[in-house]
Amino acid sequence: MTRIFKVFSLFSFALLLASCGNDKATNFTLNGKIKGLKKGVVYLQKDGDSTIVDLDSLTINGTSEFTLNTNIEEPILLYLKLFKNDGEEHYIPFFANKGITELNTSLKNFNFDAKIKGSREQDLLNEYTKVMSQFNNQNLDVIEASLIAQKDNDSTAIDSLNKRSETLLKRKYSYTIQFALNNKNSIVAPYLALYEIPSANPKYIDSVYNGLEDEIKQSIYGKKLADVIANRASE
Repeated sequence: MTRIFKVFSLFSFALLLASCGNDKATNFTLNGKIKGLKKGVVYLQKDGDSTIVDLDSLTINGTSEFTLNTNIEEPILLYLKLFKNDGEEHYIPFFANKGITELNTSLKNFNFDAKIKGSREQDLLNEYTKVMSQFNNQNLDVIEASLIAQKDNDSTAIDSLNKRSETLLKRKYSYTIQFALNNKNSIVAPYLALYEIPSANPKYIDSVYNGLEDEIKQSIYGKKLADVIANRASE
């Protein structure tokens, strides 16, 4: 009886260790729902050194809801990838932090309908992308008008629209820089400097980096931004 109790105790202890290990390995959870999805595969991914890395995946068969898990050390941009049976791949980027993120979208408008709630970083990114979508819509209007002007050989309108396009681009860059400067305590700031305005005037990129709080400078995107600035200086 004593031997059986010892064996049971050791087994219970092993289960406890395994459970603790699993908790550590899955400190981030993505609860998702894709309206209209019946079959396909969803992946949780991140950027690797030279390729995209799969963190978790799940085969969908008859349900539109899913849960994906992984372990993250700090806030980071992740991707929800949907692979449909027709061979098409679709991606939704989002900022993840430890805890739970909820993502709801539809199969018909996978990217456009995406609603993401979870990390403070994602809330900040939502605020940024909402304004960016306004710039993008204006730019689409300019492109449409430019096509009509080219068809009509209206050089005056073309010149005017080109200037408007340049102005929109400058406003977009200006907003992004100011947004990053105003959020120096968030990892979103160096991320935007890296991926949204990489060709901006170097002095503005330097200003964003120099304004970051020390903790953010030591983050994954803070370090990458430092490397970009250092490489530029060595050229």
